[in-house]
Amino acid sequence: MDTGQDDQATRDALRVLASMVALLLLLSKRGFSDSYARLTRTAPMSVAAEMQWHLTPPSAYAGRRTTVAAVSEPAYEVGGDAFDYAVADDVLHLSMFDAMGHDARAGLTANMAVAACRNARRQGADLAQTSQAVEDALTEQFGTSRYVTGIVADLDMRTGRLTWINRGHHLPLLLRSGRWPIQLHCPPAGPMGVALGLPVTVCHDQMHPGDRLVLYTDGVIEARDAHGREFSLERFTDYLVRHHADRLTVHETLRRLIHSVLDHHDGHLDDDATVLLAEWRDPDQDHLTP
Repeated sequence: MDTGQDDQATRDALRVLASMVALLLLLSKRGFSDSYARLTRTAPMSVAAEMQWHLTPPSAYAGRRTTVAAVSEPAYEVGGDAFDYAVADDVLHLSMFDAMGHDARAGLTANMAVAACRNARRQGADLAQTSQAVEDALTEQFGTSRYVTGIVADLDMRTGRLTWINRGHHLPLLLRSGRWPIQLHCPPAGPMGVALGLPVTVCHDQMHPGDRLVLYTDGVIEARDAHGREFSLERFTDYLVRHHADRLTVHETLRRLIHSVLDHHDGHLDDDATVLLAEWRDPDQDHLTP
């Protein structure tokens, strides 16, 4: 028996274990450690961004049937954009909100929308009831002076059945097998917080294995360069398709996308830009996609 190889294998295993333990220790302290926050931040953070980043879920998730990635920029100043996702049994809940304005009040509005959405969802409300709960919470606090647009959706991870509603937001994109972009359609019910009383239509779409659902805010496609040219929905969609063809993960695709948007705008955005990608895989697949 080659004891040298066994010793090396043991050292490698211990090194991996030590790295995992160190990572777990960092994650366990992140929620209450100011020292961790100071070490990881590269710039001062606005009050609105401080509120949002303590409310939103992690920007990356990988499960047996779905992978989710999300990003908001500018990360240290983002105000009115918010995303959320959660897993309950075989359902993946997804939501995207865009509040009016770009200041701390916009951050308060977006945070209240996420909190009201979660509260209703956890009490068993359906999508229409959930969006109404968001509307009620906003009108109770602000009258009709503050509002959010949004998409609220449920994905059945067993079947790929997508159920969703549109509250005055940009329509989601579906990348069919990463090659054919499809803009999903659902009659809008109007933004939440303005009490228009429009009927809420619940829409359904079927995702196929390998499809990617894309939720985004207007700051992505309306970002303008020095000559006033928008990044545009066409360029946004083309970028997603081309990088999927390169067989990149959703997380790497999103990282490169947001850098492209920032470069288009010379590194500074006039509006928040938020994107969420959710990929549904064949339920028979056993491996995770990091």
